[in-house]
Amino acid sequence: MPKKTPKLERPAATKSEKIAALLQRNTGATLADLMKATGWQEHSIRGFMSGTLKKRQGIEVRSAQEEGKPRRYLMGRVAS
Repeated sequence: MPKKTPKLERPAATKSEKIAALLQRNTGATLADLMKATGWQEHSIRGFMSGTLKKRQGIEVRSAQEEGKPRRYLMGRVAS
């Protein structure tokens, strides 16, 4: 009887992959959404968006806020 090969499972998404996925949604993500997905604090998420995404990877992170609603962050590639 042939041995069954184990199924290769995809490892769980990293925190940076989770942030990128949330920021790429049409509606973007709030800090609360990003905090819930990563377990990070607000200042850590802002630092990641500014340092890693913007400065190191050249990814534009935009934000918008409607009156009375939390600020939403969206991701887009910076034009070269």
